[in-house]
Amino acid sequence: MKVIDLSQTMHDGMDVYPGDPEVSIDTVCTLSEDQYVVRQVSMGSHTGTHVDAFSHMHEDGLTLSEIPLQQFLGQAVRVDLRRPFPEKTGLIFAEFVDIDQYEQIVKACPPFVGGDISEALERALLKRQIVTYTNLVSLERLPELEPFLFVGLPLKIKDGDGSPVRAVAVFLS
Repeated sequence: MKVIDLSQTMHDGMDVYPGDPEVSIDTVCTLSEDQYVVRQVSMGSHTGTHVDAFSHMHEDGLTLSEIPLQQFLGQAVRVDLRRPFPEKTGLIFAEFVDIDQYEQIVKACPPFVGGDISEALERALLKRQIVTYTNLVSLERLPELEPFLFVGLPLKIKDGDGSPVRAVAVFLS
């Protein structure tokens, strides 16, 4: 089994979307003083590699706790904009994708889409109840059109509009 980590490393002061809360990671308990380590983590729900719930951009959209858990994982492929997309498979893009690919993506009926997608495309996909993942990394390590198991589970946040995830690609053979 081969596992590729597609997640950004979270760290104090990391870059965030303009206007989003800054990332702060502080040590509040130490081994030397408390015999254990505890850190306080403060960040926005759309920090680093993260998933967007439909409610992120649509008032009547489902929140993280309302979206079926199976929509956050499943078979996926890294796709190229110049080739037809497989149907009912998660689509991962290693190149920038804008709203002009919307019809081609929706026609493929993916449960989720990830990669460098425009805000307009993200808004349109969320409206169609297609989960979106942003700030995925190491996508060049994914072989094009080779199926893998994608896992990007959100934290279980009540009424969550988004959540950081540990996104991975799992190749079973």
